Amino acid sequence: MVSEGAKAFKATYQHPSTSLTGADLGVVLGYFVAIIAVGVFAMCRANRGTASGYFLAGRSMWWLPVGASLFVSNIGSEHFIGLSGSGAARGISVGAWEFNAILLLQLLGWIFIPVYIACGTYTMPEYLSKRFGGKRLRVYFAILSLILYIFTKCSGDLYTGALFIQQSLRWDLYLSIFVLVLITGILTITGGLTAVIYTDTLQAFLMVGGGLTLMSLAFKEVGGYQGMVDKYPHSMTNETYRIPNATCHEPDKGAFRMLREADDDYMPWAGFLLGQTPGSIWYWCADQVIVQRLLAAKSISHAKGATLMAGFIKILPLFMMVMPGMISRILYPDEVACVDEDICYEVCQTYAGCTNIAYPRIVLGLMPDGLRGLMMAVMIAALMSDLDSIFNSASTLFTIDIYERIRKKPSERERMIVGRIFIVVMIGVAIAWVPVVKETQGGQVFIYIQEITDYLAPPFAAIFLLAILVPRVNETGAFWSLMLALLTGLIRMGLVFYYHDTGDCLRPDPRPDILKNFHYMYFSLFITLLTASSAIIISIFTEKPSEKQLYRTTWWTRHLPYKSQEELEKVGADNSECSGKTNPGYTVDSVEVNIKLDHDKSKDAPIVSNSGNDIEMKKFRDPYMKENDNASIENSSCGTKTMGLLCGLNEKEDPEAKRKFEQHLRKVSELKQDPVAHVFLSIGLVVILAIGVFLYIFWSYWRLDESGA
Repeated sequence: MVSEGAKAFKATYQHPSTSLTGADLGVVLGYFVAIIAVGVFAMCRANRGTASGYFLAGRSMWWLPVGASLFVSNIGSEHFIGLSGSGAARGISVGAWEFNAILLLQLLGWIFIPVYIACGTYTMPEYLSKRFGGKRLRVYFAILSLILYIFTKCSGDLYTGALFIQQSLRWDLYLSIFVLVLITGILTITGGLTAVIYTDTLQAFLMVGGGLTLMSLAFKEVGGYQGMVDKYPHSMTNETYRIPNATCHEPDKGAFRMLREADDDYMPWAGFLLGQTPGSIWYWCADQVIVQRLLAAKSISHAKGATLMAGFIKILPLFMMVMPGMISRILYPDEVACVDEDICYEVCQTYAGCTNIAYPRIVLGLMPDGLRGLMMAVMIAALMSDLDSIFNSASTLFTIDIYERIRKKPSERERMIVGRIFIVVMIGVAIAWVPVVKETQGGQVFIYIQEITDYLAPPFAAIFLLAILVPRVNETGAFWSLMLALLTGLIRMGLVFYYHDTGDCLRPDPRPDILKNFHYMYFSLFITLLTASSAIIISIFTEKPSEKQLYRTTWWTRHLPYKSQEELEKVGADNSECSGKTNPGYTVDSVEVNIKLDHDKSKDAPIVSNSGNDIEMKKFRDPYMKENDNASIENSSCGTKTMGLLCGLNEKEDPEAKRKFEQHLRKVSELKQDPVAHVFLSIGLVVILAIGVFLYIFWSYWRLDESGA
């Protein structure tokens, strides 16, 4: 039954004007032209005919575009919508994830990346294969990563992007999603990681510029920062539209505290620092989307510089996303802070509340002509940047870590085609997932993403930390501890979905105590400790890792001198994919494809063997294969030639450029730094760590008076 308040609201409510002026449309059109131009430039400039060129941008990027890409790959539309929505609902606490990233980015740059580069890895599952041997860890991690991409990243991006389109343009939802995803997919398919990083750089400037512009207008509207502090405690919907005898309409009294008491139901300080951090370590230090950007850096110094740059930019989201969401609640309380289900559905087509519309609502309400188009472009940039990062990294995971387990001896050309095809398939899955997201979303989308991640990802954070820091941990311990953690996480997640009703201000939480009194952050801590302890115990009672498995794959062995394949075999190291057995036709260690010449039919002929940095050499060691590939392109139809041009399959290798590239990879793997660069980077590290710790302490201990005065 519709309440009297809802009837009164519907009688007077008008949706905000959604008409875009010519200036707005010009800005949006200019954005698309610029992005396409950058993508074409990258397509013409990039070496897309090889796996390293397509997936890792030839490992030739300098710190600024890599740092910008790190930031943009993380900041998607779910951040603009999710952070501002959580800010409107509960205050600044959600900014803790951004400050956590400041610190964990440096953990990535100073601890993880040196090991990844030293052992010559392309993907995170490949690193697990090098470190532990065997196939099962690698395949499991790749599959789990792809699942998390769909259930959290793609679903969150598509929902929040669609929400902004609904609120601002009233376009058809699925047509809008299809066009955005299609353009993103084309950019990723044609240009590879080089195009992704170049477009991310442009989008980073656009996001920061647009976000800071809206932040300035928002603070000006409420009388500055102090005005926000004074008015937020009173940002409640009209008395007519409230639920009688309830407190749902009242803002959180701890809205200006970031980390709260250890038993707080929203942001417990112990739960966040000890429990949420493992999930964040997986994202920042072991997730393919993020790590792949740093692996594209031209040197270890540029990789560290990129993490410093991204860390400094991560200071901004609290001020340009979270606080504008709080201001949106102040300015439009009847819409953003609605509590009556019927009113909420009228405003945002969901019964769970409308705090998620805080950002698009303030954009439509405050931005003038032209700037409104700029913010539309910013949101499109956020959505596209996240999706192109996911598509590129997911295709890398699938091609290198799953497809090559199924299809033996794939040529370089075949791998490039499969990578593009998988992007198309993932686009189809992402679009098909939209109806599910539309029906199951509710509440704060950013918190939903974090909670789902905390059920599945923390065990891998534990395993990656142990892999790098504890040489004694072996494959048996890692695998079975992950299986135990997976079972535990799935049980918890199943219970959460089954008991989805969490109550509200009128009804108590009906869930069992194990759910309502066991915060998901504390569960993350539990599952992390369970994984780490079981991995160590199992490893102690089983075989030690071989010397080959520890060769340049841990923090303690990253500087070991190079050894040839023959030297490693002499010490009895197992082949990481075949457990010591050499396939007479080839061996494969992720992208390490050791090819026997096709025209040599002798079973005893030697196998060409190279390190992980020599992937292009492996491809072109066989002159016969190279000649055939070129001939097939030259004799193909016009349509095939065009497709080959778009996908980077027509490009011929320059032997001299190849030789220089191999020397560059060898130099990068040596982890050498210029002394001056080392000093400046060390100073930057100390500064950014000090800033991160200070921000945590300041925003957690500086609190708003309980009375709201």
